[in-house]
Amino acid sequence: MPIRSVPVDTPLTKLPNFDPRTMAVVGIDSHLPAPASQALTPESLRARFAAPPAWQPEVTIERKFSQRAMADAAVLVPIVTRDRPTVILTERTTHLSTHSGQIAFPGGKRDESDTDAAHTALREAHEEIGLEHRFVDVIGQMPTYTTGSQFVITPIVALVRPEHVLTLNAYEVADAFEVPLEFLMNPAHHRRHMLEVGGARRDWFSIPYMDGKTERFIWGATAAMLRNLYRFLTA
Repeated sequence: MPIRSVPVDTPLTKLPNFDPRTMAVVGIDSHLPAPASQALTPESLRARFAAPPAWQPEVTIERKFSQRAMADAAVLVPIVTRDRPTVILTERTTHLSTHSGQIAFPGGKRDESDTDAAHTALREAHEEIGLEHRFVDVIGQMPTYTTGSQFVITPIVALVRPEHVLTLNAYEVADAFEVPLEFLMNPAHHRRHMLEVGGARRDWFSIPYMDGKTERFIWGATAAMLRNLYRFLTA
């Protein structure tokens, strides 16, 4: 149902009674091919980033809703090299000013002392979840994704050794968990949502994952960046 009584640039999370878990699903991409399991091995991932194919990301920018100046940021896409590779994700604490309570990659705004996007992503991952650099091998980066809050995010993809140990920053991170890469890269799990806000169409992805009895509802920027990774791996 369209929402016409609010400004067009209102953040989705500020809409009356908005809950991404209950929003109507307008499409599921089960018709698209999933990458073969062999394509998701550490060796194949490393080779793909070393010699990337011609491809285009599917989604790169959200509707702007903030008047703040644009800021560079980076996130780490940490792929744990288990027999069945997994991706580390975090649940942000509810008191944070941006994306509070949401599922996210470890990461954040670039500091002046950071030398590049990889430096930002690794520093933030260490600050947020205690991931030590010695367990991490950066293999590449994805195109930037610009959020409605004006962060220009560079996703840094890395392989993480399974013997890593996490120590969460309780102020920023409520929880950290792993999701099988094969699950995240299967488009049959990619749900499309659409809502008309103030006369303009807003589209986003979600990738719900049941972690035991706990639903990990991945949506918004994190789901979009995972979708772009899927497009990269299947190009």
